[in-house]
Amino acid sequence: MDKKNTVVLLIILIFSLNLCANEQSKNEKLNSTRHNAITKAIEKVSPAVASINVTAIEEYYSRSLFNDPLFNFLFPDQINTRKVKSLGSGVIISKEGYVVTNAHVVQNSQEIMVTLIGGEKHTAKLIGTDIATDIALLKMDGDDYAFAELGSSDDIIIGEWVIALGNPFGLFSVGNKPTATAGIISGTNLNFGRQRDGRVYQDMIQTDASINTGNSGGPLINSNGDVIGINTFIFTGGNYSEGSIGIGFALPINRVKLIINELKKFGKINRAFKTGLSVQNVDKFLAKYLGLSSTYGVIVTDVDRNSSGDKAGIKIGDVIVRINKRNVRNDDDIISEIQENYLKVGDTILLQILRGKKELRVSLVLE
Repeated sequence: MDKKNTVVLLIILIFSLNLCANEQSKNEKLNSTRHNAITKAIEKVSPAVASINVTAIEEYYSRSLFNDPLFNFLFPDQINTRKVKSLGSGVIISKEGYVVTNAHVVQNSQEIMVTLIGGEKHTAKLIGTDIATDIALLKMDGDDYAFAELGSSDDIIIGEWVIALGNPFGLFSVGNKPTATAGIISGTNLNFGRQRDGRVYQDMIQTDASINTGNSGGPLINSNGDVIGINTFIFTGGNYSEGSIGIGFALPINRVKLIINELKKFGKINRAFKTGLSVQNVDKFLAKYLGLSSTYGVIVTDVDRNSSGDKAGIKIGDVIVRINKRNVRNDDDIISEIQENYLKVGDTILLQILRGKKELRVSLVLE
C-alpha cells in the first residue's frame, strides 16, 4: 500500500472515530436530560419505602337463620372473631429500623410484616399508635437500614412538585419496589376536624399526585427527596377509599415528628384528661338572668374539689366565653379546641371567663 492510500485510510478512520465520539456524546447528553430532580428524589427515597402487610382480628356477628322472636331470644346473635388481611405503606425513618405509617393501617393488628425494596421481609413490632393524629410507629430488628430524611412542612410551596411513594393496590409485591406518582402541592392547612372514628385531620397537605388504596402511610416527598408528609386519605366524590381523582391528603411531617418522639418514649399519647368542670350551655333565659348580651359561652355548674379547674380558681357561676383563640358558643367548642389541637395530659389551655361584671383570664392544666 502506497503512502497516498495510507493517508486516505487514516483520514477515514479519524473521521469515523469522530462520528462515533459525537454520537456517544449526543446519547450521553440525551440520557442526562432524562434524569431530573424527580427521578433523583425517587431514587434517593425508594430504598426507605416499605410495604406493610397486616393480619388483624375482626369481630363479627353470626345471625340466626330464623326470623322468630322466641328463637332469637333463646339463641341470640353470637360474637365471633376472624383473621383479616390488609395492606398499606410505610417509610423507614432511621437506620435502627423505625417505620412510620398510619394508625388505621395497623389497627387491631395481630401480625405486621414489612417488605422492603428487593423483597426482603421483616416482622415488625408495634411501638405505639395515636388515633387522634392517625400515626403509628413500628420497629424492625436490626440497625443498618436505609432511611429517608424527614424535611419540614412549614415551608411548603403551593405548586411545587411532589412525589407519592408506596404500595397502591399491593403492586409493591409485583416488582418488589414502591410505585411512584408525581404531582404538585394543591393546598395546605386544610382542616377536616374530628371524624366519627376519633381521628382528627387538621392542617392537611393536599396534592394531585395520585394516592390510591394501599398508599396510606407512605411518604410524600419534595423534589429534594425530603419527606414532607405521610399520605393518608383521598376524596373520590364522597367515597374515601376507592380510586384517585387527583385529590389526596397527607399529614404534615412536622406534626408526625412530634408524635413519633412521644411514641418512642412512652408508646402512647395520653389524651384521657379531666378538668373537673361541669358546664351548661347559655340559653336566652340564662343570658337574661346573668345580664349577658348574647347566648355565647357556657356556665360552670360544678367544680370538683382539687381538680385542675379548682386549682385554676374557676368557680361555680363563671361563664367561659373563650378558650385559647376560639370563641365559645357552646360546650362543643371547648371539646373541638382541645381535640383539633391534639392537646394531651400536661398541656395548658387559656380560658377567658366572666365573673359577674369582671372579665378574667385563667390558665388550666389538663390533668
